[in-house]
Amino acid sequence: MKTDLGSAMNKILIVEDNEFNLDSLSRLLTRKGYDVVTATTGSDGQKVANQESPDLILMDVGLPDMDGHEVTRRLKGDAATAAIPIIALTAHAFDSDKKLALDAGCDDYDTKPVDMARLLRKIENFLQREADA
Repeated sequence: MKTDLGSAMNKILIVEDNEFNLDSLSRLLTRKGYDVVTATTGSDGQKVANQESPDLILMDVGLPDMDGHEVTRRLKGDAATAAIPIIALTAHAFDSDKKLALDAGCDDYDTKPVDMARLLRKIENFLQREADA
C-alpha cells in the first residue's frame, strides 16, 4: 500500500506530444517528489503504462498516432491497467470535450494551459484515494 504522497513511491506517467508541455509538467512533478515517466505517442503511452505500472496517468487527448481517448479505452479495457486513474489533458474546454474524455474512461479532465495548483490537487486526491483503498 502506497502512503507517501509526492514521494518517489508515486509514479506518474505523462503521455504528451508537445515538448514544452511535457518538459514543464515533468519538471514540476519531479520537484514535487514524484517519479515521472513519459511517452510522446499514444502507442508508447500504452506500452509504458503496461511496463511501468504508474500510480496515475496524465493523458494528452491530441496525440499523433492514436488519440488519448483510444489509449484510455485500451488501458481501461486491460485488467493490468484498468484501475490506474487517468486525467485527460486537452486545450478543448467545451463540456462536450469533457464528456468525450469521461466516456472514454478517463477519471478526470483538465484543460490546457494547465493550472498547476489545480492539477496537483487532483493528482493528490487520486493518490490519496489509492492509499486509502
